[in-house]
Amino acid sequence: MSASTRALLEVRHLRKTYGERVILDDVSLDVSAGDVVCLIGSSGSGKSTLLRCLDLLEPVDDGTIHLDGVEITDPEVDEKAVRRRVGMVFQAYNLFPHLTVLENCTLAPRRAHGVRRREARTRALELLERFGLAEHVDKHPDRLSGGQQQRAAVVRALCAKPDLLLLDEITAALDPELTGEVLDIVRDLAAGGTTMVLATHEMSFAREVATTVCFLEGGRILEQGPPAQMFSDPTHERTRSFLKRVLAP
Repeated sequence: MSASTRALLEVRHLRKTYGERVILDDVSLDVSAGDVVCLIGSSGSGKSTLLRCLDLLEPVDDGTIHLDGVEITDPEVDEKAVRRRVGMVFQAYNLFPHLTVLENCTLAPRRAHGVRRREARTRALELLERFGLAEHVDKHPDRLSGGQQQRAAVVRALCAKPDLLLLDEITAALDPELTGEVLDIVRDLAAGGTTMVLATHEMSFAREVATTVCFLEGGRILEQGPPAQMFSDPTHERTRSFLKRVLAP
């Protein structure tokens, strides 16, 4: 594959175990620039572990991950350099409670990327305003709603200008109204060409924004394809039964 056609992210035969328990089993995946890849499947199917492996938060037992042609699973890789290119947003927000929203958003650009304070502040304020948080910049996380905290967590990740954004069930802890707030942000990012891999239980959202949907079961990607095919005519019986259950009125 030439450099011009090479995927931004290439995962090959990834395997991850905890003791004798296999969490990821021969997972392969390509993500091109601008793609939105939605990981769906039951709890425990391996979605979150896959995302954590992509961000090098979990070591892999076998297989490789290449980011823009560079193998990031190489033991000699600079993990900090990789994380400067990959943003991760967690289900539990993980904002620093002792810092204000603005301080949370400028910390990584200044400390990890060497961005000047004024430049980091300007970018953070622009993003916070874009996502409806301008009036909350000087507040600490405990003074924000769940939806506001999750929006702040997304902004924090974007402030580092990542090449790849990973989102791990970011609406799982939110009520329906707050879920809508956060999903609107992801829609906006998708429309703007942000490359994303996200684990989600929001099937209608996945159908709307994904370029590729991957169904995981038992640590494997049993089936993947465009949302129109995956939701209307999946080929694997397990995919059909899962979607029938989660899409039931």
